[in-house]
Amino acid sequence: MKSIFMKKLLYFSVALLPFVLASCGGKAKSNEADKAAGERPEPVETLTLDVQSVARDIEYTATMLAWEEVHYAPAAPGRIDQILVDVGQQVQKGQLLVQMDQTQYHQALVQLKTLETDFARMDTLHKAGTIAQQQYDQMKSQLEVLRSNVAFLAENVRLTAPFSGVVSGKYFQPGEMYSGAPAAPIGKAAILSLVQIDRLKLLVPISERYFPLISKGMEATVRCDIYPDKTFIGKVFNVYPVIDPLSRTFNIEISVDNRERLLRPGMFSRVSLDLDKEQALLLPANAILKLQGSNDRYLFIEENGVAKRIPVTIGKRINDLVEVNSSVLKAGDHLIVKGQGRLLDGMKVEVVKNHNEQ
Repeated sequence: MKSIFMKKLLYFSVALLPFVLASCGGKAKSNEADKAAGERPEPVETLTLDVQSVARDIEYTATMLAWEEVHYAPAAPGRIDQILVDVGQQVQKGQLLVQMDQTQYHQALVQLKTLETDFARMDTLHKAGTIAQQQYDQMKSQLEVLRSNVAFLAENVRLTAPFSGVVSGKYFQPGEMYSGAPAAPIGKAAILSLVQIDRLKLLVPISERYFPLISKGMEATVRCDIYPDKTFIGKVFNVYPVIDPLSRTFNIEISVDNRERLLRPGMFSRVSLDLDKEQALLLPANAILKLQGSNDRYLFIEENGVAKRIPVTIGKRINDLVEVNSSVLKAGDHLIVKGQGRLLDGMKVEVVKNHNEQ
């Protein structure tokens, strides 16, 4: 019985053997095909990198400022007799703007005339040697103090324009008392505000890295969003000598001619400064990839038939080209510009086209 069972088992095993061998052979061939497919180089297109000359310019935003601005008020409180101008009015240098109450001024004038008469008599006696020198000196000092007081009152009862400009604010009416308290709109004590707008200026904070490249006299291009088709030429007239330790910036002042009165203080503007030309690597923007979920940028170069991943940072954009910064990239490298989206670091690649050889 056992002999019959063994014969049947042997027969079954022999019959099954071709199927097992066929299965194993098929699996081996499949693994070899997969391996061969995995080692097949990815077709890519490349571009040989070259260093190009790039004009280095920087752009900052800034607010237009009046060339000169004064919040005008007398040195002492008092009643306002007249305000002779209104907001928006053009005024000339020396023009009377505000007339304050003159009571104290007239009183001081009367006192001055009386003291000058007394001093003239005393001067005659002093020359004759009939009064003491000390008495003479005391009256002379009183006269000088009173003259100074009268000059001060004269200056503060008649407020005249210190420069030609436009009235930009009016905070009191005739008959009101000026107390010296700050006016709410500006936070400063004033009856009127006056601005000069035939010329404007910009105060621009610049990164400290550009400090050696900025100098007085440099031209600047100024643009305002409300005039999209216009550019205004400015000039750097002041470079602050210190760096702000908190922001690591330094300020520059730029003057802008505004004789056409198109610009106004308070306008938002964009300021561009052209610096020296530099050598840089400019690449097609589509050759640079971004790591998903982060702001990290990278690209691939072909090196001896292998894709090499290079991390980069982006600089200036010029049309469809972008400047990249990397300590690894250099002129002569073969940048992969097509097919890079399928690559991993170290994959084999086959260059099917080099754009420099077109």
